[in-house]
Amino acid sequence: MTLFTRIIKGEIPSYKVAEDDRYYAFLDINPLQKGHTLVVPKLPEPEADYIFDLDDETLGGLMTFAKVVAKGIQAATGCKRVGVAVLGMEVNHVHVHLVPLNQEGDLNFANPKLSLPTEEMVEIANSIAQAIDPV
Repeated sequence: MTLFTRIIKGEIPSYKVAEDDRYYAFLDINPLQKGHTLVVPKLPEPEADYIFDLDDETLGGLMTFAKVVAKGIQAATGCKRVGVAVLGMEVNHVHVHLVPLNQEGDLNFANPKLSLPTEEMVEIANSIAQAIDPV
């Protein structure tokens, strides 16, 4: 069972932003920018770890769900755009990074990660969740 499956199941705490019966979005605990969110599909074991191994319906649904979350991130953070990255090397579970952008360099994973206090993470997650149209 992957780390993300354990988060989805509530075995590991997360800063949840949005959830439906097929997808889950939560703040990255080592964000590039305030509001950096991960979107993951709820997958049966063994979980797919490469986005292009997903069936078309799951892949399309993941991107549609990510779009809804991205609009919430933009509304909550006031960023110019929300960048999308799919790396998938650090956790063996398909996931999409949504990163608030004000300049292109904001999506550089070589940049130092932010370390935000719990209270601020909760505030960010709540503000994004409130800005999301119901999913």
